[in-house]
Amino acid sequence: MSIKFRLTVMNFMQFFVWGAWLISFGAYMSKSLGFSGLQIGSIYGTMGVASMFMPGLMGIIADRWLNAERLYGILHLTGALLLLWASTVRDYETLYFIMLLNAMVYMPTIALNNAVSYRVLEQEGLNFIQKFPPIRVWGTVGFIIAMWVVDLSGSTLTKGQLYLSAGAAVFLGLYGFTMPACPPARDLASRSLAAALGLDAFVLFKRVQMVVFFLCAMMLGGALQITNAFGGDFLVDFNKAYPGSFGVEHPILLSSISQISETLFILTIPFFLQRFGIKTVMMIAIFAWVFRFGLFAYTTRAPGYGCWCCP
Repeated sequence: MSIKFRLTVMNFMQFFVWGAWLISFGAYMSKSLGFSGLQIGSIYGTMGVASMFMPGLMGIIADRWLNAERLYGILHLTGALLLLWASTVRDYETLYFIMLLNAMVYMPTIALNNAVSYRVLEQEGLNFIQKFPPIRVWGTVGFIIAMWVVDLSGSTLTKGQLYLSAGAAVFLGLYGFTMPACPPARDLASRSLAAALGLDAFVLFKRVQMVVFFLCAMMLGGALQITNAFGGDFLVDFNKAYPGSFGVEHPILLSSISQISETLFILTIPFFLQRFGIKTVMMIAIFAWVFRFGLFAYTTRAPGYGCWCCP
């Protein structure tokens, strides 16, 4: 079995674990658990909280004390246990705590997945820049397939999505231990704590362009998370106006169009960059977001719904 195939499997499963619940969990919490919008939003916000410090802390551990592939496996196995625990919980306070812990162990694995891939390809004498992108794209495919499995299995509004994600996390955790050894790097272990946590990157904010880019990226990230948290629930609610329609019966399958288009448009980026330049491409992308949410807003004109200008 080639190392590229093994890394492809790892990247596929990395995002399969996430895709099995990320898009559908909001609808589950709303319709099955009866959580409010604020409660759902705060639980999704745990990923942002964890992302601020956990990747850096786990990176320090991988740089100084523990093989990256072993830490990767431990985190996924821990996440599997937390997801199984979450499937037994119905109150907001406990579920918030569990999902915060789950975010704390899952979010660092994205960086560790990249680090392990880089180290393994380097050990095999392969060019990371050339070989990794075709491997990484299978992560998005894994995310999409997980969404389809959840939708077609009827798990959108049930805890079955958590079982699926937990099972995939167990497999990936054990699989991580079989990857080639990625011991702590001696040169990285000597870095300062601030450097290991990425705090030295704040010097970039001396440039106005970086501040503008950061603010735009932050707002777009917030918009994306709104879709993740409430997109499925939004489509399910159209059962009043369009009972039995495809969007109501398969909201997660319909939502997967977003990830599919992402994959396809990524392939067009080199062409658009060469033709129009980075600033124009970014402006097109930003206005595409405006158009997307405009379409969401327009759908509220369906029978039985208000719209932006009327009750």
